[in-house]
Amino acid sequence: MLKRGQFSQLSSESSVHLDIRPMQARDRDSVVDRLSRKPLENLLLIDAASKVGEVPSTGDPAVQVLLAEYEDRLVGVAALQPIVTVEFGISEAVLAELLPHLGAVSSGLLKTRLVIADSVWPLLESSGRRKVLDRIEQGYAVSGRDLRPYEVPRGGHLRSASAEDLPDLVDAARSSLKEEDRCDPFDGNPYAFRGWVASRMPRARVIDFEGELCFVGYADVQLESGWLLQGVYTPGPRRRSGFAAAGVSDLCRCAFSSGASHVQLAVVQGNKPAEELYRKLGFRETEQFRTILFR
Repeated sequence: MLKRGQFSQLSSESSVHLDIRPMQARDRDSVVDRLSRKPLENLLLIDAASKVGEVPSTGDPAVQVLLAEYEDRLVGVAALQPIVTVEFGISEAVLAELLPHLGAVSSGLLKTRLVIADSVWPLLESSGRRKVLDRIEQGYAVSGRDLRPYEVPRGGHLRSASAEDLPDLVDAARSSLKEEDRCDPFDGNPYAFRGWVASRMPRARVIDFEGELCFVGYADVQLESGWLLQGVYTPGPRRRSGFAAAGVSDLCRCAFSSGASHVQLAVVQGNKPAEELYRKLGFRETEQFRTILFR
């Protein structure tokens, strides 16, 4: 039996041998069970592990997760695709064994705690990878008992996104990227970008008001372990009118009615209006992490 803290006392030069292997579908239950002990911190990794062995959606990479084992005991989990991320609380020794594998990813999204990102990114950069985006994000989370919901402003219509919303959803996604000083994939391949937005539509909720889309938000991860909200956007002229508060409240209610333990999201460091909004709804700060889009 491994003793608590044993691996934290080992250096990467230790004689202890760890086996690193790809996760298989047969590993799913045991891996998800391990990660679910800390669902708030491991939600992205839980989502990835839950999809191992599934056929990916058109245009999406196949999910790739690595397992680190010591004498047939699982001691660490990391994902390579669709994101590069590492199990919360992983020991330095296990991380050292995983780093060469993480640093070999040719392109993708690194999204993990600051200290882990600061170890992984130099390896990627030294292999010729270049940043498309690099930012610090603050995590927020809320439980059902702490949520302070807001109602939709009078005249607003809250609903699931439909096929007729696709042009507006594409415009919202492009506007959001522009506000974050990110490149616009639509310019390079409009058909692929529309397809990507369309693939997310089943996870989207919107509010329309006077014939205009005033809120969009996506529940990109929907698990009992938790829901992850992304792509929350309100057009500038409609901000501070209650649409975002109502839309996020609705997504949270959907999550908790489905049995989710919590809802989480992230705010780019320095986005004070968003921070104020989520605190008003009952969200609390969690981990800070670094997001790097690279190729």
